[in-house]
Amino acid sequence: RGPMPVVMYVHGGGFRMLSKETHRVMAIAIARAGYLLFNINYRMGTHHPYPEPLEDASRALLWVQDNCARYGGDPGRIALAGESAGGNLVTALAVASSWRRPEPFARRVFDAHVALRAVIATYGFLDLGHTDEYLKHPRMSRWTKLLLLDAARSYVGYDVLSAVQAFPLTSPLCIIEGGAPDRPLPPFFASVGTRDPLLRCSKRLKVALDRLGTECELHVSPGEIHGYDALVWRPEARAKWVAAHAFLDRHMAPVHGEDEEDVRAAV
Repeated sequence: RGPMPVVMYVHGGGFRMLSKETHRVMAIAIARAGYLLFNINYRMGTHHPYPEPLEDASRALLWVQDNCARYGGDPGRIALAGESAGGNLVTALAVASSWRRPEPFARRVFDAHVALRAVIATYGFLDLGHTDEYLKHPRMSRWTKLLLLDAARSYVGYDVLSAVQAFPLTSPLCIIEGGAPDRPLPPFFASVGTRDPLLRCSKRLKVALDRLGTECELHVSPGEIHGYDALVWRPEARAKWVAAHAFLDRHMAPVHGEDEEDVRAAV
């Protein structure tokens, strides 16, 4: 009934594999809760490093804003959701919407005044600059370390640290930790398992957003690994989705007594 709240989903896969098709279970889990869901692809892999994946995601977001009404969506109620590499990209889009940045694609997002009402960043790889620290972790398996290194290099090239310093949006968490935005960030929902090597990223995101006065609901699942929420038959995965849907319901509800234009202005 009436315009539906909108979610744009950005899949994970270490910046080099998987697609919107492999992540249909994630998209369907949100769509079934009553949201108009746009599930996107983006260029990736070693042949398409930064900024191409983020440029594609930013173009998709602007397209969703301009076209969601054609499909019954409310352009005044848009949320972002993504996991792992997708968690990085949706967090970077939120940064672009709130900080006036020099990158042309980021500036287009900022100038578009996208009505971002919420962001779900699930076990996001939010700071590629910490890749070397992950590689030195004494209890992390060699296989896990290689996956993290491969993901970072797929996005920014072989010299990860130099690339992160040159291209700050590749590590959006550091921008959030660095100071106040030009306009308020949307509320965040961050979820991660205690056995996920990226647990620290989600915890840092919570601390940084709390410091800015931005709501961040951190959902930590005991004993769970990276990608656990795709195992929807598991109790912890179900609990994560229940919490995420409740978060969206709180922040995506229509503002009573205001028309669409008023809602966009308020956001």
